[in-house]
Amino acid sequence: MKTVRLISSFATFAVASALMMPAVLSAQTAGQDMHNAGTDTKNAADETGHAVKKTTKRTYHKTKHATKHAAKDTRSGTAKAADKTKEGGTVAVNKTKETSVKAYDRSKEGVQKVFDPKAEKKSKVVDKTRETKMDTSDKMNQEKQKVQDSTSK
Repeated sequence: MKTVRLISSFATFAVASALMMPAVLSAQTAGQDMHNAGTDTKNAADETGHAVKKTTKRTYHKTKHATKHAAKDTRSGTAKAADKTKEGGTVAVNKTKETSVKAYDRSKEGVQKVFDPKAEKKSKVVDKTRETKMDTSDKMNQEKQKVQDSTSK
């Protein structure tokens, strides 16, 4: 009987030990789980911070690049507009001068027709020659202006 009692006691001890061990192990596991949860949270925060930093830098650089590109396009467009305005101004001045000269010549021819009909033909030839020279000079100035505008860019 002693042997049965001894085996029974040993069995009781073994069962009690088996039942108590998970409680001890679970207490350590719970603490370890809390530690792991804190570490996981810290790592997630770090990863989020890195992602925000990377995205912010990328956005900054893309914005900077787009701004430079837009400024360059604006500068180019402004230069083209200025050239076209200058060219248009040159043409307008030339046309105004041409119109004024023609009006003056017609008035002069009308007066000459009344006072000296023979001088009218000579005056027309002189005026036509002068207008042709003036028109050629104006066209040369316009071409020179275009070349100057294209080389100044």
